[in-house]
Amino acid sequence: MSLTSEIRGEQRAELIAGFVVVAVALGFLGWALGKDLLPGRGYEVTASFPDVDGVEIGTEVRLAGVKVGRVTEIALNPQTYMADARIRIPDEVVLPADSAAIIQSDGLLGGAYIQLQPGGSLDNLAPGDEIEDVQGAVSLLQLMMKFVDSQSSDEDTQP
Repeated sequence: MSLTSEIRGEQRAELIAGFVVVAVALGFLGWALGKDLLPGRGYEVTASFPDVDGVEIGTEVRLAGVKVGRVTEIALNPQTYMADARIRIPDEVVLPADSAAIIQSDGLLGGAYIQLQPGGSLDNLAPGDEIEDVQGAVSLLQLMMKFVDSQSSDEDTQP
C-alpha cells in the first residue's frame, strides 16, 4: 500500500467522523428545541404590562407550571405607555376570555416567565385578542429597598 492511499484513507475516516459529529449535534439541537422548531404553530394574543422587567423575546409562558408558549414580541405602546407582549400559544390550549397573565420570578437570581391563569368565562380568547387582566413584574430590589427603608425609619423613631 502506498503512502498516498494511506493519507486518502485517513482523510476519508476524518471526513466520515466529522459528518457523524455534525449529525449528532443537529439531532441534539432538534431534540432540545422540540416544538420550538415550528414557530408558526398556534395563535398569538397580546398582554399589556406596566412593567416587563426580566421578560424578553423567547421568555417562557406557563400554564399551571407547564411551558405552553413563548413571548414572540415586546414593544412599547406609545398611546398607553405600557409594554405590549405578544404571546404564542399552541392551538390545543384554549384560554377563557377572562384569563390573567402574571409576570413571575423564576427564583432570586433567575429570570422571569409569564404565568397564565385561566378564568371562568364561557367565551375564549381568539387569535389577536388581548388579555386584560395582567400583573407586571415585581422588582425584588425595590422590595428589599422598601424593607431596608422601613427598618431604618423604625430605628429612627425608637428612643
